[in-house]
Amino acid sequence: MTARKVLGSQNISRMCMVCGRENQAGLKARFLELDDGELLGLFQPLPEHQGYPGRLHGGIASMVLDETIGRAINIGHRGVWGVTVELKVRFRKPVPIDREVRVLARITRDASRLFEGSGEIVLEDGSVAVEASGKYMRLPIDQITEGDIDLEWAPDGREAPGDIDV
Repeated sequence: MTARKVLGSQNISRMCMVCGRENQAGLKARFLELDDGELLGLFQPLPEHQGYPGRLHGGIASMVLDETIGRAINIGHRGVWGVTVELKVRFRKPVPIDREVRVLARITRDASRLFEGSGEIVLEDGSVAVEASGKYMRLPIDQITEGDIDLEWAPDGREAPGDIDV
């Protein structure tokens, strides 16, 4: 693991399955922007998030990779929203649920209508457990969601660390 400088936290929502602060079944993930343009997603799995005993469910791993890759576009483009067009996931190792999960993601291609990214769940020893790549269509938020986004989307109140080992 290497110490990385954290530039700030991304907003979270009220009920999102990944970052929703009020979603009791959700991951309550946080997203930290790193100095090299990558996004770090962090969450502590609950027993309800397991597939096989003691292991994170593959669908949950896919979900958090999708969210982290899709959010990485906000580092360079505030206010840009995307809808997943394609997500390819490769499972290499099981992800334990008894410790914090770390997801690193970055944008690999940025075009006018689509952007692409990649990411991985990284274990404590630095090895990659799950990797993914995805394509996302840029859309205005009013074409993606219903309701008042200002009531659902807010700054993450948790203090962001200055540096973090990844």
